[in-house]
Amino acid sequence: MNLKRYFTHLLFAPWRVRRAFPTRTLRAIESAIHAAEQRHDGEIRFAIEGALDAAQLWRGTSAQARAIDVFANLHVWDTDANNGVLVYLLLADRQVEIVADRGVHAKIGHAGWEAVCQSMEARLRQGEYEAAALQGVAAIAALLTTHYPASGRKTNELENWPVVIRR
Repeated sequence: MNLKRYFTHLLFAPWRVRRAFPTRTLRAIESAIHAAEQRHDGEIRFAIEGALDAAQLWRGTSAQARAIDVFANLHVWDTDANNGVLVYLLLADRQVEIVADRGVHAKIGHAGWEAVCQSMEARLRQGEYEAAALQGVAAIAALLTTHYPASGRKTNELENWPVVIRR
């Protein structure tokens, strides 16, 4: 177990999530997702978690493993065209993970998602939380527009409002 990470997470105050992502920022993310989904048939879901709890840290849960859990819990995998994408931010680690349903992942691949994550993480390190989120949504939308252009038959299957996971 990494003690520095353990204490960083345990001492992470919940108010820090609200400060980094106030309601106006959550509205901006929701609007960006809504606008993006008009241009493609993919589904984007955004989740923000301040820190992991002691049990998750003790088990050595990585941001990637937690993102996969959140992907399942939010049913992002449950879209008709297997085209759901989760953007997961773990603020205590300033780490971004993107988990995509098998249909999308087969077309875009790990390298495409990793590029988006790295550009978002660079902005997070600068404290530019809203800019990081909006940039990430725009980059994902560009990828989805290429592989899932709007067909005009789309219904919104996933909630656009960002999920803030509280411990």
